[in-house]
Amino acid sequence: MSNSPRHPLLNVTVIVAALGYFVDIYDLLLFGIIRIPSLQSLGLSPEQVKLDGELILQWQMWGLLLGGIISGVIGDKRGRLSVLFGSIILYSAANIANGFVETVEQYKWIRFIAGLGLAGELGAGITLVSEVIPKQKRGLATSFVAGIGLTGAILAYFMKQNFDWRTCYFIGGGLGIALLLLRIS
Repeated sequence: MSNSPRHPLLNVTVIVAALGYFVDIYDLLLFGIIRIPSLQSLGLSPEQVKLDGELILQWQMWGLLLGGIISGVIGDKRGRLSVLFGSIILYSAANIANGFVETVEQYKWIRFIAGLGLAGELGAGITLVSEVIPKQKRGLATSFVAGIGLTGAILAYFMKQNFDWRTCYFIGGGLGIALLLLRIS
C-alpha cells in the first residue's frame, strides 16, 4: 500500500481510519440492534425493557459527549495516534465486558465507558486523515472513511441475526483488538 498523496484512498492512514470507523459504528449501533433481546434475557418486563433501554442509551450518549471533549483535548496535547490507540482499547474492553453484564446497572456503566472510547475514534481518525491527505483530496478520503465505517452497522445487524447478543459484543471486542494489532503493525 502506498502513502503517496496521488492515491489518497490507498493511503494506509485512510484505510486504517476507515476500519476504525467500521468497528466504531458496529459498536455504537449494536446496543440499539440487540437492546430488546439483551434486556429480556436479563429478566426485564416489556415496560422495563423500554425504560431501562432508554436509560442505558442515555448513558452511552453521555459517554460519547464527554469522550468527545476529552479525546479532543488529549488529541491536541498528545497527538491523534494516542487518542486512536486509547479509544480502541477502551471500547474494545467495554464491548467484551458487555458480554458479561448481569444487571441494568452494569450495562449502563459499561455502555458509558464504551461511549467514552467510541467518541475518540471518528474525531481523531478524520482529523488525522485530514492532516495527511492533500487539501484537494480530503473530501474524497473522509467520504471513504465514513462510507466504509457505516457498513459496520450492516455487520452488527447480521451478527444479531446469527449470534446471541453476548456473542455480538464479544465479536465487537475482537474486531477492536484486531484493529489495534493492525494499527500497531
